[in-house]
Amino acid sequence: MYTPTLLIHSLLRWLVLAAGSWAVARALLGLFGGKPWTAADDKAGRLFTISVDVQLLIGLLLYGLLSPITRTAFADMGAAMGNGQLRYWAVEHITMMLVAVGLVHVGRSRSRKGATPKGRHRSAFIFYALALAALLAAIPWPFSSNARPLFPF
Repeated sequence: MYTPTLLIHSLLRWLVLAAGSWAVARALLGLFGGKPWTAADDKAGRLFTISVDVQLLIGLLLYGLLSPITRTAFADMGAAMGNGQLRYWAVEHITMMLVAVGLVHVGRSRSRKGATPKGRHRSAFIFYALALAALLAAIPWPFSSNARPLFPF
């Protein structure tokens, strides 16, 4: 169960990044292009939010139940904090991802409640861009010390 769930989680990152990039691009174009807030802008934010939420649920399943890495870390958190790999998976990755999820939800909420189109685009851009930056920083890229392959086949 661990391997297929990890595969889904690893592949879903691309949907999350694409949705986040789309939401940020729409917000940026709306903000600097003086465009009205449209259904497509709302749809971009909704897709980003849904994809991040699904990714979070799969990640929590891995984190709390399926991952042998977090199971090892939870067995001795003191030792895990001294091991960069275990600390990354037990604390750093999930913390950054939870921050990103929070930013996406704040951006979605604020962009839906904004009084003007410019304010809606500004809120969407700021929070979605910060969320995307947090996601990009927390992904275990192949060049990082906690490397995972880009496409885990």
